[in-house]
Amino acid sequence: MTVAVFLGSLLAAMALGIPIAYALLISGAALMWHMNMFDAQILAQNTINGADSFPLLAVPFFMLAGEIMNAGGLSKRIVNLALTLVGHVRGGLGYVTVMAAVMMAALSGSAVADTAALAALLLPMMVRAGHDKAKAGGLIASAGIIAPVIPPSIGFVIFGVAANVSITKLFLAGIVPGLLLGLAIAITWYLVAKKENITPPPKASAPVRWAALRESTWALFLPVIVLVGLKMGVFTPTEAAVVAAVYALFVAVFVYKELKFSQLYALFASAARTTAVVMFLVAAAMVSAWMITVAQLPAELVAMLQPFLDNQTLLLIMIMLLVIAVGTAMDMTPTILILTPVLMPVVKAAGIDPVYFGVLFIINNAIGLITPPVGTVLNVVAGVGKMKMDQVTLGVLPFMAAQLIVLFLLVLFPQLVLGPLKLFY
Repeated sequence: MTVAVFLGSLLAAMALGIPIAYALLISGAALMWHMNMFDAQILAQNTINGADSFPLLAVPFFMLAGEIMNAGGLSKRIVNLALTLVGHVRGGLGYVTVMAAVMMAALSGSAVADTAALAALLLPMMVRAGHDKAKAGGLIASAGIIAPVIPPSIGFVIFGVAANVSITKLFLAGIVPGLLLGLAIAITWYLVAKKENITPPPKASAPVRWAALRESTWALFLPVIVLVGLKMGVFTPTEAAVVAAVYALFVAVFVYKELKFSQLYALFASAARTTAVVMFLVAAAMVSAWMITVAQLPAELVAMLQPFLDNQTLLLIMIMLLVIAVGTAMDMTPTILILTPVLMPVVKAAGIDPVYFGVLFIINNAIGLITPPVGTVLNVVAGVGKMKMDQVTLGVLPFMAAQLIVLFLLVLFPQLVLGPLKLFY
C-alpha cells in the first residue's frame, strides 16, 4: 500500500502539471499522512538538510564553467581544432561534432550547455555542406549527452551525493565508457554518411592545424588540470569545480579576451537560475528519500527482487529497462533523485559495485535526455536549429540505438568499467 501511495501521489501531481520538485514534496507529505506521522517541521528540516551538502557546491561551479566556456570562446576554439583535424574526410563535419563533444564534455559536464553550443556552431555548417538537417540534429543531440558521462559530470555529483558513493571514483570510472559512447556515435555516423553524396572541404594545411592547436591549448589544458588534480588528491571534486570555473574565467577574460566584465553579471545570473532549479529538486527529493527509508520501501523492493539477486546481469538488465522507461517521461536530475534511494539497497544486496552501477545508471539517464517525448536535449537542438521535434527524434534514433548497445555491453562486460577504474584510481 505504501508503494501505491508514494507512486500514486507522485504521478498524480505530475499529471496535473505540478513541477517535479513540488510533486516530490507532495509525495513525501502523502507518505507521512498515510503513516500517521505528518509533521510540517520534518518536511522543512529535510528540505533544508537536502541542499546543505558540501559536494553539491560542485554543481553551481560546473554550471558557471559551462556558461563561461560558451560565452568566452573556449567552446568555439575546440570546435575549430576538431574541424582542422578531421573536417576534410568524408562526413568530416560529423566526426568534428563527435570529437568536439568529447573535448567539451571534459570541460563542463552539462549536456544542455554542450548541446546548445554544438548546435549553434555546427548545425548551420552541416546544413550548408549538404547534410540532412534531421540527421545532423540527431547526431548533435546524441553527441551532447556524452557530457554527463565524461568527467567532470554534474550527474555523477548528484548521484554521488544521493547514493553516498565516491564522486572521484565515479569521475575516473566514466572516462572509458564516455569514449566508447563517442566511438559508437562515430561508427553510426560513418554508416549514415556513406549514403550522402557530399564533397568534403579541402584538408587544412599544417600551419592552419598548428595555429588551431595553439589557440585551443588553454581550453584543452582545463580537463588535464581537473583529472590530474583528482587523481593526485590535490583537490576534491567540489574544489575541482571551483578550479574549472576560475580557470575558464581567467582564460576567457585575460587570454582570449572575448568575455567582458560587463557580461559577467548575466552569466552569473544564468548559472544561478539553473543551479537554483537543481538545488531545489535535490532538497525536495531528500524529503521523499527520507520517507522512502522510513516506510521501508527499499526492503520491500529487495524482497520482490529476491529471485534475481543471484544473477547480477539479469538484475542489471531489468533495472536498465526500468530506467529507460522512466527516462522517456522524466528529466535526468529528478530520475536520479527519485530512483537512487530505491535502487541502491537492491544493488548492494546483489553485491554489485556501487561505482559500476553509478556509471551505468548515469549513462542510462543521459540517454533519457534524447528519448521522446520529454527529451530535454532534443528540445535544445530543435529550439536552436529551428526544427520540429519529430524531425530531431527521427534523426537521433540510429545514434540512440548505438548508445543503448554500448550500455548493454557494459552490463554484460563489467570490466569495461572496473578495469580502467583500477588503472586510473
